[in-house]
Amino acid sequence: MVEADIIPSARHALITGAGSGIGAAIAQTLAQNGCRLTLCGRSQERLDKQAQLLRALVPDAAIHTVAVDVGDEGSVAGAIEQAHQQFGSVNILVNNAGQAQSQSFLRTDAALWQQMLQVNLTGTYHMMHAVLPQMLAAATSGTPGRIINIASTAGLMGYAYVSAYVAAKHGVVGLTKALAIELANKNITVNALCPGYTETDIVQEAVRNIVTKTAQTEAQARTVLTARNPQQRFVQPDEVAQSVWWLCAPGSGAINGQAIAIDGGEQAG
Repeated sequence: MVEADIIPSARHALITGAGSGIGAAIAQTLAQNGCRLTLCGRSQERLDKQAQLLRALVPDAAIHTVAVDVGDEGSVAGAIEQAHQQFGSVNILVNNAGQAQSQSFLRTDAALWQQMLQVNLTGTYHMMHAVLPQMLAAATSGTPGRIINIASTAGLMGYAYVSAYVAAKHGVVGLTKALAIELANKNITVNALCPGYTETDIVQEAVRNIVTKTAQTEAQARTVLTARNPQQRFVQPDEVAQSVWWLCAPGSGAINGQAIAIDGGEQAG
């Protein structure tokens, strides 16, 4: 039996940080490919708005929304239980929720350090730990599991003034590789996608910070952020979303434990 024969057309995909940006693009791509969706994020209002937009684009989409704080173990447990009650076992987990705050290392206090680790790294741990038992059960029954962690090129290299974020994203990449090996013979793959600067709210905030701190124009600030990308542009959320689907689609089972850069060639330089 080939992989294409055993993958149902309506797998249950849970996406964190799904209310906007990369998460919203991933949700749209997975909905268009027949997945049932649980959209998670901090704002119920934003999630419901995103669900409404998705239903307009994909009228037959099956969508559930639930507010969650990925840094809180109890909040995550409650959200996963709701998701399971709605659509059954989660087969695809996309850990997209994240935060980035810029600060020099000497001004990075313990509170900022813990916040960056709690959201970006511990949140990823909480989600995987809560979803894995049901994903394993479904994988044993024949439905492959896919865990995709949205890391960053900051998980592959260093960037100045975001040391806590860099440390957290390096942790996500390491956790991805460790769990991929542990689950390699369990019909579940674990991979990380590492986008460069992507056209999202986080990048808009970075642009505003540069403008405020350096008196550069917005256009100049955007040029600064795209300078390391050989294509001289921001990555688009849909480009990340298409890579997520590629890792979920039939024939992807041998791709495991990878940290794949989506950066226009930045890591090649």
